[in-house]
This record gives sequence, structure tokens and C-alpha cells, in this order.
Amino acid sequence: MAQQLLQEKLTCAICLELYRDPVTLSCGHNFCGDCIRDWWRAHEESPECPQCRELCPARAELRRNVALSDVVEAVRAEPPAPRPDPDPDPDPGARCPQHGRPLELFCRTEGRCVCSACTVGDCRLHERVLLDAARREREAQLRAMLEVTRQQATQAESQLQELQQRSRRIQNSACTLASMVSGKFSRLLQALELRQIKALRGIEVAKTQALAQAQEEERRLQGHLEATAVFDRRTQDLLEQSDDRTFLQGSQLLAPPGPLGPLTPPQWDADQQLDGLKGLLSQLCGLLLDSGDPHGAPAEAADSGPPDYRNLTFDPESANRHLYLSRQARQVEHRRVPRGPAEPGSFELWQVQCAQSFRSGRHYWEVHTPNHLVTLGVAYPDLARRKLGPYTDNIGRGPGSWGLCVQEDSAQAWHNGEVQRLRGVPGKLLGVDLDLASGCLTFYSLEPETQRLHTFHAIFTRPLRPVFWLLEGRTLTLCHRPEARRPPGLQEEASGLS
Repeated sequence: MAQQLLQEKLTCAICLELYRDPVTLSCGHNFCGDCIRDWWRAHEESPECPQCRELCPARAELRRNVALSDVVEAVRAEPPAPRPDPDPDPDPGARCPQHGRPLELFCRTEGRCVCSACTVGDCRLHERVLLDAARREREAQLRAMLEVTRQQATQAESQLQELQQRSRRIQNSACTLASMVSGKFSRLLQALELRQIKALRGIEVAKTQALAQAQEEERRLQGHLEATAVFDRRTQDLLEQSDDRTFLQGSQLLAPPGPLGPLTPPQWDADQQLDGLKGLLSQLCGLLLDSGDPHGAPAEAADSGPPDYRNLTFDPESANRHLYLSRQARQVEHRRVPRGPAEPGSFELWQVQCAQSFRSGRHYWEVHTPNHLVTLGVAYPDLARRKLGPYTDNIGRGPGSWGLCVQEDSAQAWHNGEVQRLRGVPGKLLGVDLDLASGCLTFYSLEPETQRLHTFHAIFTRPLRPVFWLLEGRTLTLCHRPEARRPPGLQEEASGLS
């Protein structure tokens, strides 16, 4: 071991062999005489020490290091000591593949481990550090990179969850939109079929009337032609008569047919037959394309006039037995204790409808509710009295009713089992505008300022009746105006239950 260490100390850093005629530079480092001379010839511009890079005097006289030469000769003269079989190198890459020396340094310039001999040659001008220093520096870099990648992984997971939530919302929105569009088209197709039947009937009636007029006029003209032919034949026979007495007597009895008169054309106007149909189709297209923006202006038909205010009353026969009517059937209150047995035509749900119904025209009424968790709307006469499905009310749950559900912090518009959540919080005073001519049902919040909540568009084919639902402890009041006009033909029976 000592001999091997001595040989390493007596090895030239240039040729990596034992010194031959060693010489000493002014910096104190030793090299073979021939090796240093060859080195300087290769580096004439900057003669320096290959190990410490100290400049040496140009063409300095190199003197032989006698003591070092003797030591080298003595080492060479000794027989090599027997070496025990070394254990397999656990790390064959721990030595320089080019010089066979231990990899003690790290070259930052080339990014690899090098030995001390590499620093003389290939890595002479490179930046070099000890292995442990390079490792500490690289470990710090890797830990920083690991922290960044972990943060990026956390961010990627968060973005992935957000993307998945957005995808689910898109799927739900698309399903809801598809269902809504399907429902719209289904109702439009039903309305179109009814309108088609009605339009074809109108055309058939108009055609029948026009053809009847044409046939009557045709019979008149045919009769005139026949009378004219008879007159022509008789006149021709008289003109051919040779007997004067017979001619004169016959001519006295012969009279021409009456005047023809102007032609009366049948009453038929194709444009008139299409006028109503064009308006209807245009209205249906508007209903289909309407987006239902709750903040838009109320949709009104061009020919719709201002609505008539209606003083409504509740129908006591329809009231659920937990609902108590008062103030001449203008107020309803939900109580826990029932009034008694249910009436034959009353709702099993906590609902009550009005005694009035509307077939045509435009109507407006107002409702005051000091509490939330109530529903108001309109429905066809065949609205079910029993509970259908999981809902506590059936207003807007089917195709024959439309409703506005007022909650504590929001409102919902219901029709045919489809819900649309509305913006804003309704006040305690609500208004309802029903325009049967244009097919619009609009709900307003009147406090603290007037705000349109939602507008339904539909083709109303049957009479509509206002209907309401109340939660326990809630109260509804139908607002009356003394100057309100009552439409002809509407029943306004006011009866109360106490």
C-alpha cells in the first residue's frame, strides 16, 4: 500500500508514468524533462505549469532534480510487492475510464465527474469543484425542482377537477337544454296540428261558400241561356211563318228574356285565408326562439291592448281542508288543524284555485304574500286534485299548468316538469299578466320596484284558471281595486269559510 502511494506521488502529471529525468519548475511542481518541454512547445503563447497554471519564465533553463531522480531509481529497483486479490470493485465507474484514477472532481462545464489528470488535459480551463460540493449544489436544485413539480401536480389536479366539473355542468346543461327544446317542439307540434286542422276547416268552409255562390250564379246564367235559346227558336219559327195573321198573333205572345245583369263573382280571397295563418306562424316562431331572459322587456303582441285588472276570489269548493278562506274569499291561510272532511272537488294538495277563468283577452291581477314558500300560477280545468310524483304541489309539473315558486332567497319557474331558476329575490307584492291573444304569461315583482321575473310563451287552447299553493303558516291575499272592471261572462261568486 505504501509503495503504491509512493509510486502515485512519483508519477508525472503529463505522461502518467514514473518520472524520467525529473525537472522542477519555479512553482515547485515536478515533471519529466521531455514531457514539460513538449508541453511548452504545444503552448508557446502561454508557457505555464500544467497543474497550477502559474506562468513560467519563457524558455527558462530546466535543471534536473537529482534527489527526486535518485528516489525514482530506487523505487524502480525494488521488486513489486505482491498484491492480494482485490475485491471486485463495487463501483466500476468510480475511476476515470481514460486515466484510471479516482473520480475526485466534478467538471461543471461538461457536467461530468473527472480525475486530477483530466484537469491537466481536457478540463484544464473548465470550472471544477469537489464531488461533495457539487452534490450539495445539485441536491438543492433537485429539491427545488421537486417542490415546483409537486406544486404543478397539485395545480394540475385542481384544474382537472375543475375541468371535470365544467364537463359535468356542460352535460347537465346540454341535457336540460335538449329536454327543453324537445318539449318546446312537442308543444309546438301539438299546437300546429290543432291550428292546421282549424286552418284547413276554415279554408274548406270558405271554399264551400264560394263554390255555392258560384253554383248559384252558374244556374242563373244557365237559365238565362236556356231562355235565350227558346226565344231564338220561337222567333226564328215566326220569321219563317208565311201566314200574316198567324205571325202577328204569335209575335204578340213572344217576349224576350229579362236583362242578364252583372256577374256576381264568388267571395274568395286566398290572401285573406293566409293572413291569420301567417301571423300565427310568425308568433309560433317567436315563441320557439324566445330565450326567456328574465331581465328583458315584457313581450307584448303588437295588437294586444293594456290588460284589464281583475278582482279575483278564491273558489271555496277547491280549497284543501287545511286552507281557510276569509275576507270575502280574497284571503287564504294555511293552518295545521284541518277544517273538516275534504269536499268532493277539493285539492288533496295544499292548493286552491280561483272562481274565475279566462278564455280570451288580456288580464292582470296582483297577489300579496307576507311570507315566502308559496306558488302561484295558472292551469287548465283538468288540473289533478291528487298528488302526482314526489312534489308537494302540481303547479307547473305537467303540460297543462304554469307556475312561479317563490322561495326565501330566489324564485323558480315551472312548466311541464321543467324548472328554470330565476335571478333576484321577489318582493311581497306580485303581479300576473295573462295575455291569451299573444300566448304570454308574465310574473312581476312589484316591491321595492317593478321587476319582471319570468315570461312563459305558449299556445293556450283551453280556459285558464289562477291556482295557488301554500306552505303551513303562509297567507295569500288577492288584491282588489274598486275601479277594476269585471269582464262580461265571468263568474265572480265570493263565498267564505271561517
